[in-house]
Amino acid sequence: MKDKRSLHLKVQELCDCFATADPLREMSLLPKEGDVEEGALKWMALAVLHGINDNAKKISLVKGADGKIKVVAKYRRAVLPSPGATIGNKVFDAMRSITHIEGEKGSMPLAVGVRDSSLEVMVRVEHDGDEETVTLEFPK
Repeated sequence: MKDKRSLHLKVQELCDCFATADPLREMSLLPKEGDVEEGALKWMALAVLHGINDNAKKISLVKGADGKIKVVAKYRRAVLPSPGATIGNKVFDAMRSITHIEGEKGSMPLAVGVRDSSLEVMVRVEHDGDEETVTLEFPK
């Protein structure tokens, strides 16, 4: 039987599940995740949790022309653990599916519930030449 829950709801459930975990440690384990879709949703939840815990301004997932995925956080310039190409590509798909952003560029607020509170994260998608970026911008 196919799971009928929305991707957004799954991300929120994963935020709750990993709320007390170390997001960077969990992110570093994602390239070994067997279920690609589950790994993409975990990455999204862990990125939100890391952004909250470490007071990030934004976290970007960047896919280069060579297909490699890198993650950059802006609060102090830092490279976070990459989910790897397979899960990273699925993150792009899942973000577009959750936010319904189509085309080369777009942005959409995304409400994320974490435990007994919530926040609104701005999701930006950009495609510039051979590089595609999904950015999570956190409130101040």
